Amino acid sequence: MLAAPAPASLNKVVCIALPDMAPFEFGVICEVFGIDRSDTGGPVFDFHVTAAEPGPIRTKLGFDIIVTEDLSAAADADLLAIPAFDKGAPVHPAVLQAVRDAEARGAWVLSVCSGAFVLGEAGVLDGRRSTTHWMYTDALARQFPQTRVDPDVLFVEDRRVVTGAGTAAGIDACLHIVRKVLGASVANNIARRMVVPPQRDGGQCQFIEAPVVDCDSDSFASVTAWMLENLDRELPVEELARRSLMSPRTFARRFRAELGTTPTAWLNRQRLLRAQQLLEESSRSLEEIAGDTGFGGAAVMRHHFLKVLQTTPTAYRRTFGARRAG
Repeated sequence: MLAAPAPASLNKVVCIALPDMAPFEFGVICEVFGIDRSDTGGPVFDFHVTAAEPGPIRTKLGFDIIVTEDLSAAADADLLAIPAFDKGAPVHPAVLQAVRDAEARGAWVLSVCSGAFVLGEAGVLDGRRSTTHWMYTDALARQFPQTRVDPDVLFVEDRRVVTGAGTAAGIDACLHIVRKVLGASVANNIARRMVVPPQRDGGQCQFIEAPVVDCDSDSFASVTAWMLENLDRELPVEELARRSLMSPRTFARRFRAELGTTPTAWLNRQRLLRAQQLLEESSRSLEEIAGDTGFGGAAVMRHHFLKVLQTTPTAYRRTFGARRAG
């Protein structure tokens, strides 16, 4: 049996402010879920910032934020989010219980960066895959041996528990949840307003210290833009390499170093994203969409949907196309 799309509900989002939390990671959650984007056709979430003990909450950088709501607001949240914090600091028992309660009722649970240690202490990572910042993955695995830590991903979703890697990967994790529940068009709307890619490829290994790659990033910006404009065509590496004035081997090596994935994998991801958008926003047939996006035929497109999204194009359109029309 195919995995069904995630439930449609993503209305109420609650972020728990923690002592010694990182302002940027906290801000990522607020930016994605806390802003009214209805003026450009984007979503409006019922967003709350709560704390176990409302009042001034000292951040990692030494300034305070004032939180007025307690954890009672988390009781019916569709998504409970935990920002990064000082992973050695004690966590209030009420916060851990709020995380357990959210997971138990089937809500989405999200951590950004070192926030994964809160999820681990609450026990919701047991038996699940997870990730965190690459500097902390070994510590997470040692401290919580019942979770399988993947050090080379931007985020992990395992049964509605989503753990994001370091800092900006929190954006990827947040947008993944939006995309999974509300569809690619809504996630793209938020990403466009934030001026970030709607979905990045690659893993954390591309950000770990390594020798500087001698590569002109402008050439890749040009060729990837051209690829997006020509998704309906066959785009062999040889042709892409010629456009970049490189040999195929050099192009493939530098492309992976620059973008964290192979040209073929990047291209398939962009085709999938375009197909999702067309399924949501148009009434074109599956064969037409497969042709427009370079998959060639509906059967090939179905294969990629099953492999990446664990659903079929027909089921995806039934879920997200109907909701958009409504």
